[in-house]
Order: sequence, then C-alpha cells, then structure tokens
Amino acid sequence: MRRKLRFWLSNVAILGFVFLLAGCSGSKPAAYNPNKDLGPQINYTITGMDASSGIMDSTDKAIDVYGLKAKNWQLMPSSTASMLSTVDKAVKYKQPIVIPAYQPHWMFYEYPLKFLKDPKNVFGQGEHESTIARFGLKKDNPGAYKFLQNFHWTLKEAAPVMMNIHHGMSAKKAAKKFVKNNPKKVNQLLAGVPDGHGKKISLAYMPYDYEYAANAVVRQLLKDKGYDATIQQLDVGVMWQAVVSKKVDATITAELPATHAAFAKKYKGQYDLVRTNLKGARIGLAVPKYMKNINSIEDLKGSNN
Repeated sequence: MRRKLRFWLSNVAILGFVFLLAGCSGSKPAAYNPNKDLGPQINYTITGMDASSGIMDSTDKAIDVYGLKAKNWQLMPSSTASMLSTVDKAVKYKQPIVIPAYQPHWMFYEYPLKFLKDPKNVFGQGEHESTIARFGLKKDNPGAYKFLQNFHWTLKEAAPVMMNIHHGMSAKKAAKKFVKNNPKKVNQLLAGVPDGHGKKISLAYMPYDYEYAANAVVRQLLKDKGYDATIQQLDVGVMWQAVVSKKVDATITAELPATHAAFAKKYKGQYDLVRTNLKGARIGLAVPKYMKNINSIEDLKGSNN
C-alpha cells in the first residue's frame, strides 16, 4: 500500500512539474516569424480602434481594395486605449501586429512603428491638420483670428508636448513647458496679435491625444496674450457642426483632405478655412519595424499572392 502511495505521489509530482513547465513556456507569447505568412500568426486580424473613427472606414475599404477579405482578413474594433495596450504587449515580446495608425500621435515616438506602403492610395497621399473657424469670427474677434492665422507648428515641435502628457505631466504644465522652451516660436505665433483684454474665444477638439496636446498649447498662448480661451472636447461630427452653427468659434484639428472629407463636403461654403497648421500628418496601416519583410499592404496577403 505504501509502495502504491509513493508511486502515485511520484507521478503527481512529475505531472505537476510538467504542467509548471508548460505554464512557464506559455507565459511568453510567440515572437514574429518572418519565415511564415503573417496572416495565420495573428488570425488574419487587424487590431483596430474606435469603430466610429474615420480611419476604421478607410481600413475596411483597404481590406476590400487589396483583396484581403478573400484571404479571410478582418478588422477588429476596440478602443484606442485597448489597441495601444495590445501594441505595447506586442512590442515587448516582438510579436506580430497590424494596426490602423495616424500621425501625429505619441505612439510613433514610444514604439518602433512604421507605416505600410499604400500603392493604391486608399488612405490618401498625405494629411494635414487645418484650422477652420465660424463665419464672422474675423470681424467679431480680430485679435484671436490673427492668432489662428499665425498658429502652425511641426511634428518635431508637437512631439515633446504629446510625450510629456503621455508620461503623466498635466496638459497645462506641458503647454507651459513648450512656451518656456520655444521662445522664438512663441514670438512668431504671437506676432501682430493684440492683447485680448479678456475677450472670449471657444475652441473644439476631438477626444484624441494629439488634439488634446495641441489645444492645451493654443489655450496657453491665448491666455498669455490676455484672451479668455476655452476648449471643448467633441466627437468629430459634432465638432464640425458646432463650428458651422457658431456654437464654437473654431477648431485647429480639422484633418484634411481625406479623414474629414465627408464633413468638409457636407459643410462646404459654411465655414472659414483659415490655414493649414501642421504638415506631415498621415493615416494608414502600421506594423513594428522588426517585421522587416512586411513593408506594404500588399505583403499582408502572404507568399501566395
């Protein structure tokens, strides 16, 4: 009886050890294998963001245009935060992942990402951030309008503000830091702008990271010049409608010509296109740079194109 008991306990111990090893080996996800087609490694799934985002519509179109639907590719919507959490894990373990991405965003400074080539131009040939205002703002508030005419910056200038906020700095403090560290730029942006003497101006922006950072800087600059500037977060369609209906004065985050094309067309002739304020914006599909053999959307179809 004791011999049988010892034998049973010995087998339990061995099985426990095997399961422990299996658990340990499974704790680290499999890394990207460039010698195998990408599709099966990620279940033919593009990890998406908010379903209402314009880039998700473009991604759905890309799946059709590039023949990926026939290869069983699909777009999985989630939230932007969830998508970025998945990117963080993928990069940590060098796993494969494909996402719809947009620049400007801190993800391109936090992670080693690259856009995939888009030879069929589904995502357009380049984007820019534009300032649009309600009709009448130039007459009602010429000083604030002059600032909106002046305001422009580069991806390089915007990046530190985004990263500071991403890493926990308050938007107000990040904006003040930008002002302090860029005196020449600030002088350029405020050139010819008269003191506001408490004059009100309201701005709207979409609930995304770059938009939040950019509006924090604009609000701080207007405040420093004496304007009572307020910013309001709105969904994209509501934002455009608010400008057109004069419920807000302006937005500096109209994404043209592709992302907000439907709204620009819908409200054509009903808003004041003030200027382009940031060049080099872009939308498209992106992968980590360690996926060296995946460089075009065409490459997602695998070796049997």
